[in-house]
Amino acid sequence: MTNQDPQKLLKQKHELDEHKRQFTNFARGVCGDGEVEAGQEFSNDRKPDDQNRMKSVENRQN
Repeated sequence: MTNQDPQKLLKQKHELDEHKRQFTNFARGVCGDGEVEAGQEFSNDRKPDDQNRMKSVENRQN
């Protein structure tokens, strides 16, 4: 088993945290701060789904 220097591990953690922070700031700059509900990103492009609509009608009849 190898001994790992706690100071070196802490430095690596801080570097990783900084990298994550920079990426988060970049992503927010590109996408904006608004959160979009999962699955709603492309809802404007969605075409009506006749098969699901017909199935809903069928289920209501039964």
